[in-house]
Parts: sequence; C-alpha cells; structure tokens
Amino acid sequence: MSDQDAATIRRLYEGLDQHDGEAMAACYHPDATFEDPAFGKLSGVEAGDMWRMLTRPPSDVRVELREHEASGGTGSANWIATYTFTRTGRPVVNDVRARFRFRDGLIADHVDSFSFATWSRQALGAPGLLLGWTPILPALFNKQARKLLADFRAERAAAK
Repeated sequence: MSDQDAATIRRLYEGLDQHDGEAMAACYHPDATFEDPAFGKLSGVEAGDMWRMLTRPPSDVRVELREHEASGGTGSANWIATYTFTRTGRPVVNDVRARFRFRDGLIADHVDSFSFATWSRQALGAPGLLLGWTPILPALFNKQARKLLADFRAERAAAK
C-alpha cells in the first residue's frame, strides 16, 4: 500500500465525516476529475466545490471508511455515507465504491459508484422506487445536481 496515497484517501473521508469541504478539496490535484451517478463527470476545481457544497450546513453526513488500499498510483475504497436527504427529509445509507488514480500525492481521478436505484428509493420514497431504475430519474437528478453546483460556484465567485 502506498502510504501517501492511502493517507490521502483517509484524509478525504475524514474531511467528509467532519463536514470539512476545504480539507476534502485539498486532496485533489488541480487537474483532477471526479465522476459519480449523481453529478456525472466534474473536472478541475468542480470536484472540490462539490464537496464544499455538500458539507456546508445543515449537512448531517456521517462516513464510515470500511476499507481502502493504494499501490502503484491507484487505489480504491468502500465507504458508507449516512445522512438526511434535505429535499425530502428522508434518511439515506449509501454504500459507495471508489476508485482513484493519484498524481503528486493527490487525487487525479476519482470515480464513485453506487446503486442509483437503491439510493433513490431511500432518498425519494415511492418516486425513487418507481423510477430509480430507469434512465429518466438519474438524468433528471444529474441535471438538478449540476445546477445546484453551478449556483453554489456562482455564489462563491460573487463573494470573492
């Protein structure tokens, strides 16, 4: 296991558990890419801004890093996020698999995968149960998540 890369994985998820988006953003290389079922593919500072947005109050996310490993410039993790989906007030337990590629001790590429159908059933209830397995709901949710991120980034830029 590459100690430096494994430590970066630990720092990332400790930052999430502590609601510290800045600490999480510091784990990413400036040219990093991130991809998951909710946001799709993000690049550069978008990944750090996504974590900054997701960790701001009233975030109640708790993270368990179940396992992780790193060697040869790549790594993986299995982590569980437990939180309240704020739009519906419904509890979510999301089991996520992550793959990483590292450069200069930082995350260069990060891909999270999880069952969107399972997630949407928890977060949205009946609509998620009915539509979570179709391409309709993931595409709609991705569009909404990207808009929330764009709005967050615009707010941050205006505040500078």
